[in-house]
Amino acid sequence: MLKYEKIIDYIHNGISAGNFTYKKKLPSIRTISQLFNCSIGTVLKAYDKLEKDNIVYPSPKSGYYLLEDFHNTNSTNNTIIDFSSGVPDIESFPYKDFQHCLNKSIDLYKETLFTYSNPRGLNSLTHVLSKHFQQYQVFTSSDNIVITSSSQQALTLLSIMPFPNGKSNILVEQPTYYGIIKILELNNVSVLGIERGLNGIDLYELENTFKYGNIKFFYTVPRFHNPTGTSYSKEEKESIVAMAQKYNVYIVEDDIVSDLDINKKNDPMFTYDTTEKVIYLKSYSKILMPGLRVAALILPSLLISTFLNYKKWTDMNSPILSQGALEIYLKSGLFDIHRNKMSTLYCDRMTYLKNTISLLQQSKIKWNIPKSGYFSCIYVDDSLQYDKIISSLLNNNIKMLDTNLCFLEQNRNDHYFRISISNVNEEKIKKGIPIVIDTIQKYMI
Repeated sequence: MLKYEKIIDYIHNGISAGNFTYKKKLPSIRTISQLFNCSIGTVLKAYDKLEKDNIVYPSPKSGYYLLEDFHNTNSTNNTIIDFSSGVPDIESFPYKDFQHCLNKSIDLYKETLFTYSNPRGLNSLTHVLSKHFQQYQVFTSSDNIVITSSSQQALTLLSIMPFPNGKSNILVEQPTYYGIIKILELNNVSVLGIERGLNGIDLYELENTFKYGNIKFFYTVPRFHNPTGTSYSKEEKESIVAMAQKYNVYIVEDDIVSDLDINKKNDPMFTYDTTEKVIYLKSYSKILMPGLRVAALILPSLLISTFLNYKKWTDMNSPILSQGALEIYLKSGLFDIHRNKMSTLYCDRMTYLKNTISLLQQSKIKWNIPKSGYFSCIYVDDSLQYDKIISSLLNNNIKMLDTNLCFLEQNRNDHYFRISISNVNEEKIKKGIPIVIDTIQKYMI
């Protein structure tokens, strides 16, 4: 049993024994790290798994707590309306098709499954991806593609390695994907923030930051942004890339949910890059299944050697079995079928969400509801009792992400609420959204 699994068992046993109860703080990350003689990252992995299983929830600057619905043994997780999850709907996972691809992968690569392989990734997969990426208007040589075990691994390595521009600060949107904030915090990386609201980003402020901020790279999610659900326009993407080229700043473009986009003319930033300043990152966990643990990274030529050197001493190589299965899944055409199914599913859910909201009476509440993707966003102009809203919704079995996790400490903002539809069907949207709106209005100051 792996150490993080032992930690999960420890929490489960504590719950069963009555040692850990609702509203009482669970053991701190540092306490468990010392108890199990393991790294903080291992503890975070255990708590992350417990959170995804709807057992615990995080409270910023406080710790982890037991979810009320799990503490009540007479209830089930099916009663929870989970607007917090960024994991694909478990009922949509292509189990049977992918199992077939895994079996074929074992047959095809059985001689290399138990040996070290190329840290760049499976050579045949990078060639397949080079062709596959053309569907997204991403044209690159297979020599520039590196396979990692996850987008998290790629972001960690990019954050700690030196860049050819010799700069040290990383710029992130505010709010942004909370995973990048955790990576930067744990690695003590110098970070700056720039506001990205429902109306986009201030390009004048961005240019000044590029010019004077000693920016190593700018991490951005241009399409279906997490947590706001917004997307940059073509003009904004072109302007940002042009500024990056002008001021020698790299861009890390996290295009994690591109496969859900129904607008096939919505090109990524990478398309507009002519001087190798954009690093393109694509994970397959959001479209297939989180356990796949395969992400692809397109690196500028100047970064490849350094990146591979850092990668080599973290995991040597990414799992061959998963890479081989993904290669077969892509080549067979099964991926295209699944992608069309998923984009239709989430487009329909977003449409239903928009129609549900249009029937509700609201004041001082702004919405961004994209045509597809996982995330939409509520923005409230007024002051409000944010923590009470989150806890009150939990008491009503509605789970929401505390978006303070998506901000740097100096940029914290209590006006955003992320609504994820990745794990809620139309029935739960219809039931949960009116409660969310009523609760927000109740705690406006």
